[in-house]
Amino acid sequence: MECEKAGKRILVLRYRFIGDTILTIPFLRNLRRAEPDAYIAWVVAPGSSDVVQGIPYVDELLFWDPVTIHADSRGTHKTLGDKLGFIRDLRARRFDKVYVLKRSFGSALMAFLSGAGKRIGFATEGRSFLLTTGVPYRHDQHEVQNFLDLLRADGISVTDDHLEAWLSSEERHFADRFFEEAGVKPEELVIGIHPFAANPPRAWHLDNFIELARQLQERYKARILFLGGPRDQEALPAIRSAMKNPPLEAVGTTSLRQTMALLSRCRLLVCNDSGIMHLAASLQVPLVALFGPQSPVKFGPWGDKCRVVSQQFPCSPCKQRFFTECEPSPRGKPMCLEGITVDHIIESIVNTHI
Repeated sequence: MECEKAGKRILVLRYRFIGDTILTIPFLRNLRRAEPDAYIAWVVAPGSSDVVQGIPYVDELLFWDPVTIHADSRGTHKTLGDKLGFIRDLRARRFDKVYVLKRSFGSALMAFLSGAGKRIGFATEGRSFLLTTGVPYRHDQHEVQNFLDLLRADGISVTDDHLEAWLSSEERHFADRFFEEAGVKPEELVIGIHPFAANPPRAWHLDNFIELARQLQERYKARILFLGGPRDQEALPAIRSAMKNPPLEAVGTTSLRQTMALLSRCRLLVCNDSGIMHLAASLQVPLVALFGPQSPVKFGPWGDKCRVVSQQFPCSPCKQRFFTECEPSPRGKPMCLEGITVDHIIESIVNTHI
């Protein structure tokens, strides 16, 4: 619910994916530090907003949910009338300033139609005329820093850039019960593995992850926790049959918040380029992420405890129009991903000193 504050009224537009939502946290923290008395509203997608429950830097979350091809779209704002109603609601709130962290033309148009006098965003897609301050977007730095550049361009000091996450006591108790019921002792090493990706060509082969899990069991006497969503459950029979020691499973059986609680108990996560990767980074969990076509410079895990394993090719990173820029491997993956071996991952894990 909107709260009354005497300071400025500020709107932040950054909606859709889980990873993008998490990467917005340093921006919001620095903004709140600079504007302690402001009313700050954040436009987010309903599904991805779950990852920032408990965030202390905003006063209100506003849900923007048009129909898209993305899996988390619920289509709340389906019709033109729905969309215009959302814009009318924004205008009624009389925002003084809007930060547009998205790069689309539509997001800049939303900022313009909100009626805010100041509109700060990236000068992309020919939309600068809709902004009062257009900021160059850089492809040679991480998205966290790109977001923070909007504050810098607005004269706001940036003092830190780390990620954060907030877990409730109930969520932590859920993790305690999960591991207790699975017979995991408090001193045992738990390593999480997330072998899935929303875009299959960006995922390392499942049998590679299984071989990695077997080696981690033997090398570290670790308990292996497989993580995934409901659509990933079809992979469980292959995982169970190939593992020497039965793994722990949280594939399609836990909510996003419960998955976060389980991740917080892991000493390490190994994963593809995915939203789970950013979740672990926000929880300060050490992780090793596999990157193929995507750019780790812009979208890699953010934090001192994060490592990336990738194989750079002359075409890296590609536009991810599979497979128009390169031929797939015999097993149907980009060669930059195919070139990553289990030994590469083991070497990176050894260097994390878990």
